[in-house]
Amino acid sequence: MKHLKIGHAAPEFCSKDQDGNDVCLKDFSGKRVVLYFYPKDNTPGCTVQACNIRDNYSSILGENIVILGVSADDEKKHLKFIEKFDLPFPLLADVDKTVLNLYGVWGEKKFMGKTYDGIHRTTFVLDDTHTIIGIIDKPKNKEHTAEILEIYN
Repeated sequence: MKHLKIGHAAPEFCSKDQDGNDVCLKDFSGKRVVLYFYPKDNTPGCTVQACNIRDNYSSILGENIVILGVSADDEKKHLKFIEKFDLPFPLLADVDKTVLNLYGVWGEKKFMGKTYDGIHRTTFVLDDTHTIIGIIDKPKNKEHTAEILEIYN
């Protein structure tokens, strides 16, 4: 796993969103961007995290922040997740794990005594030059928006 740190330039990437559109980091030049990596659509923790961002989205927009969720789920699963929970931000499908590996969030995990490869729930907070100004390891799903806004303020 690659270990990005605060002060590093965020790696450039392009991926497909839930509608099949190409989304690249450079598309948000001059904007503050939050990349939140999460394990899987429609799972309890990931749903709470996404809904916390949804419920506080006006605060995020008020701070001129772009939110991009990223997981290894495909476009179709992302679209269903967005529609089911009325999510107002795009979800990027990284089925081949290119972006996950670029940001160092794909790797070995342990759960109930078993070891497997998976996504480490991590959020990267970028300034308007796309420099990493914050990294939230293991975000608190019910308080994730507050964690993000605290870094910007």
